[in-house]
Amino acid sequence: MNTPFTFTHTTIQATAQPMPAIVLLHGMGSNEQDLQQLLQGLSLPAHVFAIRGPISHPPGYAFFQIGEEEQPVRQTFDKVIVALQQFIEEIVKHYNVDPSRILLVGFNQGAVIAQTAALTVGDKIAGFAALSGFLPRFVKEEYVKKDVSHIKGFISHGQYDYIYPYALGQQSANLFEAYEASVVFKSYADGHGVTAENRQDLQQFIQEVLV
Repeated sequence: MNTPFTFTHTTIQATAQPMPAIVLLHGMGSNEQDLQQLLQGLSLPAHVFAIRGPISHPPGYAFFQIGEEEQPVRQTFDKVIVALQQFIEEIVKHYNVDPSRILLVGFNQGAVIAQTAALTVGDKIAGFAALSGFLPRFVKEEYVKKDVSHIKGFISHGQYDYIYPYALGQQSANLFEAYEASVVFKSYADGHGVTAENRQDLQQFIQEVLV
């Protein structure tokens, strides 16, 4: 498979028929194993692709650097978004993936990437889940947006998030709704993390989108 990303591929309840795909995108300083726990107990056939960020950021990796005003460094960020678009095309070519049921799931930096990709890949994905992320200013103001009226989104945020303020999650939800995507916004009495309730709500969303 032609991709610059290091990734793992596993399956849940594998079948011979084309299956939906869940693409996992981790947070800053983590790795491709981190978000697998969010899918434990999920009961549907699916491919799971977990991507490692391309930038070393001990003790793990990152998808982009942080620049001025806490915004991503655009040069690297743009390349990652293009590479993710190509990755989606490649998994459809090389695995028995149902191209109409591809879902991006990200936390922290991965949530930033997932939301941005949802705005830019058009009908290549069915939806996204963004946990504790935000949309960069240049994405909102300068990126060319595709039609997202078919997109189903799940955006969650801790009310006491000390990394990315809660308001950023609400702003993302508002933007997707303005572009006519179908978005569920959930908040939790938590900081920058994923509660048990958050995980349960995420799995319910995944079931609804991919079954």
